[in-house]
Amino acid sequence: MIEFWSVENVDLWIGLGLAVINAVLLCFEGYKFMQIIQLSGYHIRGYFDWLKNTRAKYFVRLVMLALLSSAAMIVTNAIFNAHLDYLAYIGLIVYFALSIFFIKNVYSAPKKTPLKMTNRMTRSMILLFVVNFIVSFGLIILSSMFIDIYRFGAVALTPIVLPVIVPFVHWIMKPIENMINKKYIYQARKKLKDYPKLIKIGITGSYGKTSVKNFLYTILSEKYNVCVTPMNYNTPMGITKTVIQFLSPGHQVLIAEMGARQLGDIKELCEIVEPKYGIVTSIAEQHLATFKTVENIVKTKSELPEYLGESGFCVFNIDDSTISSIYKKFKCEKTCVSILNNSNASVWADNIVTTTDGTDFSLHIEKEKIDCHTKLLGKHNISNLVMCVPLALKLGLSVEQIKKGIEKLNSVEHRLQMIKAENDVTILDDAYNASIEGSTQALEVLSMFKDRRKIIITPGLVELGKIERLANYEFGERMASVADLVVIVNKQHYLSIRQGLLDKNFDENKILQAQTFQDAQKIISELIMKGDIILWENDLPDNYT
Repeated sequence: MIEFWSVENVDLWIGLGLAVINAVLLCFEGYKFMQIIQLSGYHIRGYFDWLKNTRAKYFVRLVMLALLSSAAMIVTNAIFNAHLDYLAYIGLIVYFALSIFFIKNVYSAPKKTPLKMTNRMTRSMILLFVVNFIVSFGLIILSSMFIDIYRFGAVALTPIVLPVIVPFVHWIMKPIENMINKKYIYQARKKLKDYPKLIKIGITGSYGKTSVKNFLYTILSEKYNVCVTPMNYNTPMGITKTVIQFLSPGHQVLIAEMGARQLGDIKELCEIVEPKYGIVTSIAEQHLATFKTVENIVKTKSELPEYLGESGFCVFNIDDSTISSIYKKFKCEKTCVSILNNSNASVWADNIVTTTDGTDFSLHIEKEKIDCHTKLLGKHNISNLVMCVPLALKLGLSVEQIKKGIEKLNSVEHRLQMIKAENDVTILDDAYNASIEGSTQALEVLSMFKDRRKIIITPGLVELGKIERLANYEFGERMASVADLVVIVNKQHYLSIRQGLLDKNFDENKILQAQTFQDAQKIISELIMKGDIILWENDLPDNYT
């Protein structure tokens, strides 16, 4: 052992060199694991859920890589070790070749959301390299001490421990990242203090947040210079990034979308933004897998109006039965909206008529009635935009400004967005995500297209916990009355959706299965006909595939 650590020992330098090379290879081989950690919002539970849901198929490939490489090295060691010494490790060439082949396949595989090398991910990758090096060199030392014939070949076993190393790295980095996040949050809060006249609005709900956020932005822009959290920047760091990078002295309003997956998430966001105004869009069983109970969802979504207190103002969608049941308990100044002729609503819409060109409806503000038109499709979008009206009135917009803003509204990208394609084909792109309610509304819009073949492409509904299988079965039942052809993507919910379709007498030959959305596109390209209408309902990120 003493001889091994001698600087004159060639084995020491070979071992160090191999450990460095192997640590680099392992970082590339761990791409998928790091991607899933990132897609899960750096919540380790999401990583283990992915391993479980995919039956660790990625891990199995790594095991095969390690076993084949180890077998090659054992064979070459046994043949060459007695007389040719270092040629005994020619098996390492097999390991490196298989590793490169494996990495090439990982990087060439289609990805909906590739790994982003953010500052946080870069720090994690550096630590991953260090841990990989320690593990690799440690195995080389142990094999040199106890199994000399295997010596450097021990590195071939390291891919097997990658699924453990990655969460270990995440666990080590978490307190460090929390400290860094607190620093940025402090900077964002400090910057917001420099804008005492800034109107700050929070929007939360189980679904509809992004649509309401974008609609409110368009309407308020008729009077104000508005800063809005882009895309799905609805986490502490997303909102912090918006404030630090995008908020400028010219902005008069800040609209912050507030997402949540567990108790306390909305409260944390409120403490950053300190909103005076709010909108609660809905409370449903979305993200039930992380919230565990509906009660936890209700408590979390209630954190916004509770934070506003008596000096704040909040808009509620009283058509939501859960919101209707808890509406009276909040102490803030509040108002409610409806599209179901609820007599308690201060603002409501009726006479809603949706065509393929948009939607006409009557907007009622107290005793005033305004006839409106929007390019948006579906009653749910009218419900979303009606929620913006009381807040716009509260902030001093005229009825004329509100109506003008409504006329300018466009579909939010990937949220029931209508796209005209070649050969008179229409695509309803509702791929961003899907809830029980949202999928029902999408099917309602699809049903408006008469005398046209209707094709639905979907992987089903996710993050619904214990009710997920039933929800997908019922989703299949609802599709049966609308669709002419259904393509189910991914295996996870295929059986549930298929059974729901069949139990409503849907033609079994019109139910197709695809492994990925790329496969689904190939299937559709071969079957598509002039005048077809295609609904893309949900497009799961890579941590569900």
